[in-house]
Amino acid sequence: MPTCRAAGPSAILRHWWRWLAALLLAAAVLGLLAAPAAQAGERLDRIMEKKLLRVGTPGDYRPFAIKTEGGYSGHDIDLIELIAKELGVRIEYVPTTWKTLLPDLQADRFDIAIGGITRNVARLSQADMLPGYAPFGKVALVRAEHKDRFTTLQSLNQPDVRVIKNPGGTNELFVDAHLGQAQVRTHEHNAQIPALIAEGQGDVMITETYEALHYARADPRLHAAFIEQPLTPRNWLGFLLPLDDADYRRVMHFVWQQMHERGQLREAQTKWLAP
Repeated sequence: MPTCRAAGPSAILRHWWRWLAALLLAAAVLGLLAAPAAQAGERLDRIMEKKLLRVGTPGDYRPFAIKTEGGYSGHDIDLIELIAKELGVRIEYVPTTWKTLLPDLQADRFDIAIGGITRNVARLSQADMLPGYAPFGKVALVRAEHKDRFTTLQSLNQPDVRVIKNPGGTNELFVDAHLGQAQVRTHEHNAQIPALIAEGQGDVMITETYEALHYARADPRLHAAFIEQPLTPRNWLGFLLPLDDADYRRVMHFVWQQMHERGQLREAQTKWLAP
């Protein structure tokens, strides 16, 4: 009669590992089955189903996005229209402000934000951004008669200097951090500030390279200071995306890269940003 032997420690261990592997596999399968379909791309599905891309923009920042009587125009407007064409959808522009840009994005008021938005850690910690374009630094828009007066940051930060800032963006952050000795007032409409400087109602507008150059070329009363040596290190602009749909973000990054490879980004730069 054969003798029955108890299973050794190695056999028990092999049996235990098989049981654990089967349990983990079953849990993974159940997890996939239980995952809601919305996680696979709810925003992208909605955009493609409705054939509509909602685009938020302050619409006050030349030459990137400016609202006119006929609609919107600018560098970023040209690019977002190319993106919409690639997706096969139409655009609905949604007004927003620099102060409410991120809250509006997170509240699902729009699917993407454009209009000269600086890439920075604060924004990227709460949203995604498409690759950077239009490298720039912080500069000052001043009256042409004062171009020799304002040549250093210290010369801007004086009690007799009147600075006008727009609320909610990185320009306001710069003013608050570096121009505490100057007379600072806030004006709600960014696109109106250059005219206020030209008319003598203020002395300085802190802005960025391309906006300063645009207004200085358009109005001989104005001068773009610090263009060759900006007040800050170089940075880039980017389109702002919500974090809630990885499929949507992946598609948008793909379309942007495709536009780059086709030369469409360069064409927009030549049209709107060339010296």
